[in-house]
Formats: sequence, C-alpha cells, structure tokens
Amino acid sequence: MSMFDLSGKVALVTGSSRGIGKAIAVQMALHGARVVISSRKAESCEAVAAEIAAAGGTAMAHAAHVGHKEELEALVEATVARWGRIDVLVCNAATNPHFGPSISIKDEALEKVIQTNLYSNIWLCNLTLPGMAERKDGAVIIISSVAGFYGTSLLGAYAISKAADMQLARNLAVEWGAHNIRINCIAPGVIRTHFAKALWADPQREAALARRYPLRRIGEPDDVAGIAVMLASRAGNFITGQTVIVDGGGLIGGGESLS
Repeated sequence: MSMFDLSGKVALVTGSSRGIGKAIAVQMALHGARVVISSRKAESCEAVAAEIAAAGGTAMAHAAHVGHKEELEALVEATVARWGRIDVLVCNAATNPHFGPSISIKDEALEKVIQTNLYSNIWLCNLTLPGMAERKDGAVIIISSVAGFYGTSLLGAYAISKAADMQLARNLAVEWGAHNIRINCIAPGVIRTHFAKALWADPQREAALARRYPLRRIGEPDDVAGIAVMLASRAGNFITGQTVIVDGGGLIGGGESLS
C-alpha cells in the first residue's frame, strides 16, 4: 500500500471550489479520500464535486462562509451526518481586501481579514479536533503564506494573519499531539490562482517574479496539493507543528517583492 494512500479517509477542504483548495481536494480524492467541497457559492461547490465524481472519486458539496461560525458548525455537522467523521481538515479559505500600508486599512477590512484567515481556522479546529482525538488519529493542514515570514508595506494585515496561522499550528500541535493528531501549515509563494492573479496576470510581471525564484517559475496549484497529500497521509505521520514552504526557493532568493 502506498504511503500516500488516503483510502477511507474523510477530508474537509475549505475554499475548495477553485485554486489551491480545489487542487488539494482533487488530489486527495485521487488518492482515495472522500472529500467535502466547500466555499461560499453552492453551485461552484457542486461543480467541483461533480468533476471529482466524473473522475471516479467521491465528493460532497456544502456551501459555507468561513467567516460565519454558525455556517462552519453546519458544515461540520453535515459532513459527520454524511460520512460519520472528519479525518483530515484543510483550512484553505482566506481573504485579502486591503493592499497597502497598515495605517490605511479600515477597521471593517481588518476585522474581515482576521475573522476569515484566523478565527475561522480556530473555529474549525475546535469543531473537528475532539472527534479526531476520540479516534486517536487525524491531520489538520492550514494554508498560510510566505508573506507571514517577513515585513511588508503592502500586505500588512494579511501577512499578520498568516504568521498567526503558523503559530496556531504550533500551539495546537502541542495541545493535541498526545492524541496522535498532526497539525501543520503550508506556506505557498506566488501560485497561479485567481486569488493571486494581480501578481502574475501581466506577462512581464510574471517573468520578473520567475527570475527571482531559483526554479525560475511561479507555482501551480498542484505544487501545493502534493504537499497536502503528504501531510494528510501516512507519509507525514511524524511531522507536526511545522510550516512547509512551497515557493520555488523564493524566500531564499528574494524578499518582499515575492509576496
């Protein structure tokens, strides 16, 4: 049996109707997991679930806004009602409504960033970790960002929230490790997604970014999905409290311009 086999596992992936979240859900399904597709729009979730089913996988769709705790409670309840448990939680959904220095961010935008990028992850973990502890097995993967590693004049609140996600993973890894639950972060660099489109849509800007990456390209969603499969599977059994950087070497070869 492959060390990356996820057969029989139930994986809940937020923000999985497109981009990194969709890639993670699709790859986990290809590796045998039953996956829950969740984002704000029901029709988008259903389309991805149908795509997975057409490829021979198993998926269900359940729309939820991660910034609303009651919707996350309903999401977890629906998953457990359908499949009895959650073995793998992937906290991927995030937002960044402000681009510029921290002094210019409005309170509403700051609250949205923290609630969506941090509070939602805490809520989801608190909703799912007790069930994992009962079974003495589970994996949580929080999608952070390389922006959480350095100071930035353009992504202040977002970067702060992503740094907080890394600390959340470390804290929870200590709190729940005795129950055989592994909790880790993935910190992507620039990935070719709609979320990061402003950074790569212009060919000249993408080329300039690629030159700063030792691998001489920006990332693709599957570059992140592969690490998520590893962390969720038996291959990642002795990894917890860590942040895996998936950025083509950007952090070692650049700086703020790679955010």
